[in-house]
Amino acid sequence: MSAVTHAEHEAPAPVGGKLITPVTVFLAMLVLAMAAVLGVRFVQGIGAATNLNDGYPWGLWIAWDVVTGSALAGGGFATALLVYILNRGEYHPLIRPALVAALMGYIQAGLSVMFDLGRWWDFWHIFWPKYAQMNSVLFEVALCISAYIVIIMIELMPAVLERFGWESARKKVNRLLFFFVAVGVLLPMMHQSSLGTLLVVFGPQVHPLYQSNLLPILFLSSTIGMGYAAVTIESAISSMGLRRPFEKEILAKLLQVGRILAGLYLVVRFGDLLYRGALHYAFEPSVSMLTFWIENILFAVPLFLLATKEQRNSSKLILLSALSMAFAGIIYRLAAFLVAYNTGAGWHYFPSLGEMTVTVGLIAFEVLAIILAVRLLPILPAMPGKRTSS
Repeated sequence: MSAVTHAEHEAPAPVGGKLITPVTVFLAMLVLAMAAVLGVRFVQGIGAATNLNDGYPWGLWIAWDVVTGSALAGGGFATALLVYILNRGEYHPLIRPALVAALMGYIQAGLSVMFDLGRWWDFWHIFWPKYAQMNSVLFEVALCISAYIVIIMIELMPAVLERFGWESARKKVNRLLFFFVAVGVLLPMMHQSSLGTLLVVFGPQVHPLYQSNLLPILFLSSTIGMGYAAVTIESAISSMGLRRPFEKEILAKLLQVGRILAGLYLVVRFGDLLYRGALHYAFEPSVSMLTFWIENILFAVPLFLLATKEQRNSSKLILLSALSMAFAGIIYRLAAFLVAYNTGAGWHYFPSLGEMTVTVGLIAFEVLAIILAVRLLPILPAMPGKRTSS
């Protein structure tokens, strides 16, 4: 089937509607609660707000907000890869919503790194060549995440220019956009794989079910699938919340790519365990064994739920498959960075109430920002029959 051109889709338009609603007010309250905890953290130090210790130098803020949150935000670069690099124009209606969600997800990740730094006032060292540590995996991750946030902002600039009617400026930006799109696809692939490399560095401190030299490949492949799943879930939420049609045909095709990647992930995951002689750990009772089977069963679910054309025509099965793929990746990352990570006897970690408040507040900030963006900017395709702004 040939790709559908951008011209055949409804032009994006602001959704409009009230900005102050019970939902946005509730989200704002969660953000304020986060701000209160961060006030304590920045004034009294990281130990006053978290349960981190010498055995667990990272916790919920890194495992969820950075490692998992950025993976769910991978829909931005993954969809851009389909639309711009592979020229699959049929997915064009998904690109701006995916980029908005990606921007918010990566801002969440960037802020979390800042919150987690012991000497947060020295964060600018990341961008100063004098302090660059080229052998550090975390340096590459921090630099790529920072650069990618700027890239997404540039990719979304046409939407802002459209909103204000600056057509001439929009055309000029569009002529240069191909360069930023290419860089925007490359950067996430670099740092998502590097997050896997980070665990490789810790060697035997990570459970054998999760420790592997192939972690960079496993992290990257699962990220793309998680990104497509997140785009599908966001589309379903906007469909229900804004009473818009659910683009099941496009989303089913998108998840087909995710299914292929999930299948390849499972082959590599189990093949690596067999090669290393570590598969027996999957049958030895432990928390890591439990998370291992849960995540891999969830990765396998879409392979069966969307196996036939009739199944791919079901909105319910599409959404269930996306949820399964997303939760599989979430459990994989949280397990790898928290459950399977063990620095030895005597060290324990469970997130504090402050850490959980900040994480919930960051999610609320992300959702609130997305709501404001789709209401004020031409992000979602206009409803059929409604006038769109150019």
